[in-house]
Amino acid sequence: MPSLRVESFMLINEWCMKRYCQTLQLRDDPEMIAKYCEIHAHVWPEIMEGQKAVGILDMQIYRRGTSVFMICDTVDDFDWKRDMDRLSQMPRQAEWEAYVAEAQGANPAAKSTDKWLLMEKIFELEK
Repeated sequence: MPSLRVESFMLINEWCMKRYCQTLQLRDDPEMIAKYCEIHAHVWPEIMEGQKAVGILDMQIYRRGTSVFMICDTVDDFDWKRDMDRLSQMPRQAEWEAYVAEAQGANPAAKSTDKWLLMEKIFELEK
């Protein structure tokens, strides 16, 4: 029998959640890529708190070479523009974006939404 936590996540997944997928290209520099991965092994608590405060339930980032792919699961009433704008104003968020910008090959003043590109879902096994 699944644990309560798993059952709860399954209910969220099936009934009241949105999923956003995004992609970004890192600089083609193995040292910078290694640094980027290390940075994400130690995300600042304020960043994770800000994400949760705006309605992000879970976030995962995957990498292959210089390509990174983010899955962002949110509460059902999450509005991408409104809530990502709110996130950009959260404590230390601009500092975090500047911190990761070098490996992303991005302007340190750029917001997350200026760097990450939303993707279009083209297939779903179960609807």
